[in-house]
Amino acid sequence: MATDTVRLTELSHGAGCACKLPAGSLREVLAGLPRVESAQLLVGHEGLDDAAVWRVSDELAVVQTIDFFTPLVDDPYTFGRIAATNAFSDIYAMGAQPAFALNVVAFPKTLPMGLLGEILRGGGDVAAAAGAVVAGGHSIDDAEPKYGMAVTGFVHPDQVWTNGGGQEGDVLVLSKPIGTGIVTTAVKRGEPDAAVVAAAVESMTTLNADAAGIVRAARPHAVTDVTGFGLVGHARELAAGAGLRAEIDWAAVRLLPGVRELIAAGHIPGGTRTNLDLAAAYGEFASGLDDADRLLACDAQTSGGLFVSLPAERAAGLPWPVIGRLAAGEPGTVHVG
Repeated sequence: MATDTVRLTELSHGAGCACKLPAGSLREVLAGLPRVESAQLLVGHEGLDDAAVWRVSDELAVVQTIDFFTPLVDDPYTFGRIAATNAFSDIYAMGAQPAFALNVVAFPKTLPMGLLGEILRGGGDVAAAAGAVVAGGHSIDDAEPKYGMAVTGFVHPDQVWTNGGGQEGDVLVLSKPIGTGIVTTAVKRGEPDAAVVAAAVESMTTLNADAAGIVRAARPHAVTDVTGFGLVGHARELAAGAGLRAEIDWAAVRLLPGVRELIAAGHIPGGTRTNLDLAAAYGEFASGLDDADRLLACDAQTSGGLFVSLPAERAAGLPWPVIGRLAAGEPGTVHVG
């Protein structure tokens, strides 16, 4: 079987972060786990943050994350780049610098190993661009391909970012446009316009390293990245962590090109529909927003941008628009208007 005749997306049930388990299901499972009590564990699973943080000393903390998913594009090298960029994003979202990574591989032994080699080459090139090394990994035989990385980084314990430090009056900014879930679903069902795909791939393969540097200089109160739970789902995390209500100015949110047309053509990920269903419990959409707006606000993103809560005066110099704010209200609720 030639490597150029294999469509990776035909082998996967979902696309990228859209195959995440629903946030509500995860919360139920995690709620039943024992709370970890350790003075060295600075960030665990309780706050649904992007990575775990372990204090090594007064000057050093280790940040560790793992992220992997099914193919969302057919080109194996590009798939590897997207998956690795997505995994590294969690390190940047915690304010840390990545150091090394381990590959996580599930791959059918019936497929040409050259495909896997290209996936790993893509991941390795992203690691190199991040100034990190790939130090090993683990693989299993699986009928459905999956790839990602466990990434380790370092940060000063006093400089860790979490999703829980937002304050009333903070504004919200997002460093990338949204809509990748819509585009990658269209790729899986049949190649959409090449320019639309190229814009989404460019976004998903752009490391959040530069964005993290810009955010660091602005001294944020809270940071996360927008991935499988969508913009509204991650706004809920920032709001819940702050004990406040998030208000999203939908007109200010940047969209990838072509996504509205793809929604009209029916290219909507199952994960995006699930996110919208879950949002009924905590979200409110203005009457002027149509179905496409609601779906995009909940679109399951892959390798999305940094989502930042910070004082308005410190957001003035950022290169991204203000898309919302944290305000008094029922904790963990989100209004999109």
